[in-house]
Amino acid sequence: MSRNAKIAAGGVAAGIILLFWLPWWAALLIVLGVPAAAYFTLDPAQRRRLRRVTRKELGR
Repeated sequence: MSRNAKIAAGGVAAGIILLFWLPWWAALLIVLGVPAAAYFTLDPAQRRRLRRVTRKELGR
């Protein structure tokens, strides 16, 4: 399994556990908020590079 697949599987497992521990709206807030917060901590040059790479992969 690739590194990204392991991270995705861990995220899904954490999300399922959070659904049992917290109300659904709190789990949703955490699942959506953590990646958004990580994106906003990038500096503008890193954001541009991330968008450029993502667009190139979508164009394949």
